[in-house]
Amino acid sequence: MEKSPPFPELVSFLERLAEPHIHGLIGRAPAFLRMLELVARVAPSEASVLLQGESGTGKELVAAAVHAASRRADRPFVVVDCSGLPETLFESEVFGHERGAFTGATARKAGLVEAASGGTLFLDEIGDIPLGIQVKLLRLLETGTFRRLGSTELRRADVRLVSATHRRLQDRVREGMFRQDLYFRINTFPITVPALRDRVGDLPLLGEALLARVAPTRRLGLSAAAWQALARYDFPGNVRELRNVLERASLMCDGDVIGVEHLAIECAAGRSGRASDADTEASRRGLQGSERGLLDQARLLGVVEGHRGSRRDLARKLGLSERTLYRRLRSLGVGKSGCEH
Repeated sequence: MEKSPPFPELVSFLERLAEPHIHGLIGRAPAFLRMLELVARVAPSEASVLLQGESGTGKELVAAAVHAASRRADRPFVVVDCSGLPETLFESEVFGHERGAFTGATARKAGLVEAASGGTLFLDEIGDIPLGIQVKLLRLLETGTFRRLGSTELRRADVRLVSATHRRLQDRVREGMFRQDLYFRINTFPITVPALRDRVGDLPLLGEALLARVAPTRRLGLSAAAWQALARYDFPGNVRELRNVLERASLMCDGDVIGVEHLAIECAAGRSGRASDADTEASRRGLQGSERGLLDQARLLGVVEGHRGSRRDLARKLGLSERTLYRRLRSLGVGKSGCEH
């Protein structure tokens, strides 16, 4: 008798969550799917989640997915950007204030904690929270209570915390810039959001989706050489940078196929300030075979869709024999319509 897979609801959740149109989360790479599995496991609980990853990896999208898959999904999802706010303004925005609490406070104001009550509070770049506010945030997480700025009245709020940072909070703790007790409190369930260079196989999926957003009225594709250049590039700005690269390329391209000449210079050369060319090449060699195959297929399909001419010309362009080209097209389900004879 065939056994049913363990955690069928988890499998179903992962399949649904990984669809490109769900929550804006797009990807099939192993590192990305491992992250989604962690999201699926923690979302139904009330555990605090700490999302760790470089800038531009999409941590806010992951936080929104945690909220959407939780029992609080029908309640507010409130985002707080913790970077760059002075302490008084930060406290006022998060906890609210009473009239006269500071110069310019002409009326009572409820804070974002109250706005998120019953739902999820997402603190983006939590490593930048001033030390004075960290004490009040810890009290909120441990007792569910807080005070508005300028008030002695104790208020209650039921919030589930999801936080994110691109910093190493352990280093901030050692430097005395982040409270150790707060770190342990928010780090109940850490999730690493992978960098784009660790999921190169997702480039075709991401590229297609991002092109549809930046140029919705055009059917744009990328040439094989453009795909190869992007695969070599390290993307220090991650998915956010990929979007910017494709938006610029779409503006530079007059036709339907984006070539290397339409990419920014650093992308066209496959360079990045993050790693040496040797490091980048070593990273590419370390890709999973399935990821390399997915990228190669996407490159080929991109060239076929943009080709206007004979199959012989296409084979010459790709550096393949006509027979090899025919076999590859057939394996991808591309018939004679893919290009003329």
